[in-house]
Amino acid sequence: MPYLLPRRLLGILIKVPVGFIRTGRYWVAGSLGVLSFFQERKNSMSIYFQKGKGWRYDFTLTGNRYTKAGFKTKAKAKKTEARRKEEINSPKTATTQTDTTFLELVNKRLDYMKAHNSMLHYQDNVYRVRRWLILWNDLRCDEIKTESIEEYLLKRLGQTSAFTVNSDLKNLRALFNFGIKKKLIENNPTRNIEFFPVEKKEKYVPPIQDVSKVLLVAEQEDQDYLYVLRETLGRKNEIDKLKWSDVIFDDRCVILYTRKKKGGHRTPRKVSMTNRLFDILSRKDKKRDKDKPWVFWHRYWSSKQESWIEGPFNDRKKLLIGLCKKAGVKRFGYHGLRHFGASVLDNANVPIGNIQRILGHENRKTTEIYLHSVSESERDAMRVFEEVLKKSHTNPHTNVQ
Repeated sequence: MPYLLPRRLLGILIKVPVGFIRTGRYWVAGSLGVLSFFQERKNSMSIYFQKGKGWRYDFTLTGNRYTKAGFKTKAKAKKTEARRKEEINSPKTATTQTDTTFLELVNKRLDYMKAHNSMLHYQDNVYRVRRWLILWNDLRCDEIKTESIEEYLLKRLGQTSAFTVNSDLKNLRALFNFGIKKKLIENNPTRNIEFFPVEKKEKYVPPIQDVSKVLLVAEQEDQDYLYVLRETLGRKNEIDKLKWSDVIFDDRCVILYTRKKKGGHRTPRKVSMTNRLFDILSRKDKKRDKDKPWVFWHRYWSSKQESWIEGPFNDRKKLLIGLCKKAGVKRFGYHGLRHFGASVLDNANVPIGNIQRILGHENRKTTEIYLHSVSESERDAMRVFEEVLKKSHTNPHTNVQ
């Protein structure tokens, strides 16, 4: 269908000599003429001024419209428009790798964890990835699908607890998120996988009598180690890495370091010495080897380096298991000593804020998890409840007073 154009627009169309017919007040233009007209008009109007909004660029490219206002000068709008067109015509190529293998991603993640996290956390992940590599060792990360991970987790659920499986999922998710952050991969196949429901159980806290029995059957060096754990309420890895430079006798305190903070930074906290702790550390200080910086250390054979090495402890799982068996008490772990200490302080009405600082918790809710005993205020509340029931009338439906 032909297009009708007013006479005043003919100046724009003079350069297109074909496809025009005069019909009264209008000229009839073929498709070539109309295309030229709109192209010329678009080019002339891509930069214009709007009252109250300033200069605006407005153009169409590859079928899409691009516009922006608010420029103080026409030159600024024109310069920005040119830069925008260049960005559209020459888009930056993506820098994210798509050929990263699962093995490469695992190794990069472990290297990062070894440098930024505790040795215990690093070794825990080394243990986990061995199972993952059996399944996905030679695959590219983009070949690992959600279905494959769900199948693995369901199989694990038939072998172990939901808590352990959820821990596996948590660490897998962290692995793929690490890859995305480092621009090694684009997608996380665990994103939409939900955690399995867990039946939470009350944490076993050893009674003071059992803790005392374990301490009595321990050898001197092991006894000192357990006393330092108990008297500081410290984490096992904090005591394993404790150095003499962090034992401040003049101020009667020890400085413990944790990596339980975001980013893996080593964060210090001071813990005041009890009299027993002061006596134990003073005795050990007088007899210690001045060339060894650690409070507790041992000499062991390294099969990896094929030599004898002297250094701090990394793993003492069998120690407490054997001592509990020897003392004839219910088995408890090193972390149980922290829960035991927190409960002792709570029963003595120590403010929860103080307990939180001693334990080295950032979150108050974490400290509350450690307080397993029923406090006196809670007991008082239940006594009030009981008294109210005694004074109430008999319930006509249940005959219960």
